[in-house]
Amino acid sequence: MRKPRTVGSRLRTAALGLVAASLACGVPQTPPRNGSPAPDLVATTLEGDTLSLTAFRGRPLLLNLWATWCAPCREETPYLQSLHERYVERGLRVVGVTVDTRGSVSEIRRFMEEFGVTYRVLHDPDMVSTDRYVVSGLPATFLVDRQGTIQHVVAGPVAAGDQAFAASLRRILE
Repeated sequence: MRKPRTVGSRLRTAALGLVAASLACGVPQTPPRNGSPAPDLVATTLEGDTLSLTAFRGRPLLLNLWATWCAPCREETPYLQSLHERYVERGLRVVGVTVDTRGSVSEIRRFMEEFGVTYRVLHDPDMVSTDRYVVSGLPATFLVDRQGTIQHVVAGPVAAGDQAFAASLRRILE
């Protein structure tokens, strides 16, 4: 005779099913951490082409998830631009991935003009980036080494005086 299932066992079964389904869809359960591979991401350039982050493999990468309406993003953008200008010759690629909604390319371009942004900006209106990187708030920044391994994570704005960030940046540039 089969033992009746309790509410607790049904909940555990349902939870395991959700975990299995999310793993099958490639959705990470925890945010990527230092030492973990950077999840791949395909987003759209402002010109409408698609670009994969794997295109930057072999180069140090500063990946920044942001939006035009995000006040802390506006605060950190001049610093990110200065990092781009300072380290582009050493191979650093700064890539900003904006999660602004569809149809907001003109607002994104105005933002870039206002802040003098010359680094690569990709558009991700479906917010795939926030799912892949398990980001719950903006901005979020990831320093990725030449092998595609995350070496530093910043939840919130990157501060110019953050010594741990600066040390990680120096390491990925070596």
